Amino acid sequence: MKRTPTTPPESSAGTSRRTDLGRRLVARREALGLSREELGRRCGADGNYIAYLEEHAASPSIGTLVRVADELGVTVDDLTGASAERVPGRSTARRDTGLVPLDEDECRDLLGTHGVGRIAVFTPDGPAVLPVNYLVARTGVAFRTSAVSVVARSAGREAAFEIDNIDDVTAGGWSVLAVGVLEGVTDPELLRHLNATARSSPWAGGERDQWMNLTPVRLTGRRVTHEW
Repeated sequence: MKRTPTTPPESSAGTSRRTDLGRRLVARREALGLSREELGRRCGADGNYIAYLEEHAASPSIGTLVRVADELGVTVDDLTGASAERVPGRSTARRDTGLVPLDEDECRDLLGTHGVGRIAVFTPDGPAVLPVNYLVARTGVAFRTSAVSVVARSAGREAAFEIDNIDDVTAGGWSVLAVGVLEGVTDPELLRHLNATARSSPWAGGERDQWMNLTPVRLTGRRVTHEW
């Protein structure tokens, strides 16, 4: 019989001792628009237990962490912060490595798996590559920026958007590159859709209410594979 976690006793000090786990849990839960009760119901825990994990120095079981992380769409390492300072790409390359191209359908599928990518534009001072929070809308990649930013001033010009994934355990990974003309979004229907679909505000903060959209005319990708 599955045992549902209940609220642990409050500490004798009666004060909140929020840890990195608690802060990450709160940030991700709120970004997804979930209440503590909703998250608890999804992962088989009591809402009060979720509150305890967020507000106190708790030591949940690995099973609990796996269920919570899964419902939040992250890994246990992401949730606990174990991967926060880990520099990717330092594992030793394998001898049986191969690089294979991805077809367009797989590239589009992979674009929908991330929330942060890099936009590359040309400026009077040379190329600029900037990280942005993005979402896939219709057939394009959309993100918000400042109306006076370098990216916004690149409207009407060719630009590139890139995402990738690195797996240090297997010394593998993949990358997807979308190339097209960058445009400012003016269509009212699309603007309503983007504002309703965006899960969070840009991490960079500030006034970033100018939506930009890049519709790929060339979508390519590559994956590092191994012969097992």
